[in-house]
Amino acid sequence: MATEITMPQLGESVTEGTITKWLVKPGDKVKKYDPLAEVMTDKVNAEVPSSYEGTVSELIANEDETVEVGKVICTIEVAGEETKAPSTSIEKSEPAAQSSSHPNEGASKANEDTSQKGRYSPAVLKLAQENDIDLQSVNGSGRGGRITRKDILEAIENPPAASKPAAAPSAAEPVKEVEHQAPKQEAPVSQTSQEVVANGRTIEVPVTGVRRAIAQNMVKSKHEAPHAWMMIEVDVTNLVKLRNSMKDSFMEQEGIKLTFLPFFMKATIDALKQFPEVNARWAEDKIIRHKDVHLSMAVATEEELFVPVIKNADDLNIKGLARSLNEIASKVRNKTLTSADMQGGTFTLNNTGSFGSIQSQPIINRPQAAILSVESIVKRPVVLDNDAIAIRHMVNLCMSLDHRVLDGLVCGKFMAHIKNSLENMSADSL
Repeated sequence: MATEITMPQLGESVTEGTITKWLVKPGDKVKKYDPLAEVMTDKVNAEVPSSYEGTVSELIANEDETVEVGKVICTIEVAGEETKAPSTSIEKSEPAAQSSSHPNEGASKANEDTSQKGRYSPAVLKLAQENDIDLQSVNGSGRGGRITRKDILEAIENPPAASKPAAAPSAAEPVKEVEHQAPKQEAPVSQTSQEVVANGRTIEVPVTGVRRAIAQNMVKSKHEAPHAWMMIEVDVTNLVKLRNSMKDSFMEQEGIKLTFLPFFMKATIDALKQFPEVNARWAEDKIIRHKDVHLSMAVATEEELFVPVIKNADDLNIKGLARSLNEIASKVRNKTLTSADMQGGTFTLNNTGSFGSIQSQPIINRPQAAILSVESIVKRPVVLDNDAIAIRHMVNLCMSLDHRVLDGLVCGKFMAHIKNSLENMSADSL
């Protein structure tokens, strides 16, 4: 009788997961801990491992289907539990009789299967990168030659110098594909790309669930919302002095760093209250303006981008904003964000300046009407009102707007309000 594999609970308070990709198909033999499927939840992307060694009988859930925790996603005929179903499928593939009389043959055949060798999980890629492990030199012990985290850990303990020759067979794999495809593809361009793969000069990285979700949202936003763009430059010399005068005492009192971002958040929130037209969204037959400011903040990790929301941000002062910012950043780092943390945003603030960027064109976080990017603060010579030239701290603010909802006039006033707030910010005005 087939054993049922259920959707595991992949995090605290996670109640469901979406099968983003099946890594097996009915009839595939799997070993214990072999990955069966890639799953995306509100918090994590993960692989569902097999709890048994055996043969996959049936895939119950479909790709892109969301399944509740505990519900059956597939069934497996566990090895050692003699059943008719697997023997039938084995007979079809002929080596049935041989598998009982020559068990090693089946094993060697499994080893020959390297169809999954080029597929790497994010965890494997990260671990290999951190330890300077060449994935081409690692032999995968997973199904289809897939490299597992355990393989990388073994490679770290036993550097693959001795296994250098192993690179030869792995390099030969793609050549096989060239041989298969060459008769069908006569285009020289394809051949060149295959040769690059054969030479090990490219790497295929599987698309994770989060990456796929980001891609879909970005395409949808660009497709639905006609983006317009504008930028202003702001002299934040006084703000830099203000923040520098506060940061040490703030750290001492609050235990967290006081960055420049809470000041930009405060100026943006004040402008959104002054111009509620910007704190809005398109709803086909109407435009909805929000009375509350729920600020979406773009927070990136090395591999992923999240946009958690600070609810009722207009109720917070600089200290409250700094605390909220630190809290959501910690949740992103610790992978403890919930779906509730990501919902309900009315306007997005993007901090591209943290990467040294001085100009960007952000894509609107739909269904919101606009997104603002804070670029890097740089010192440069500026001509003042009295025609003197001085070195000032300058920053560019870049805004993308949904032209169905907003026009240049209101957005110009909105940006001018932010500029005025930042240039005149003082301890008394906070």
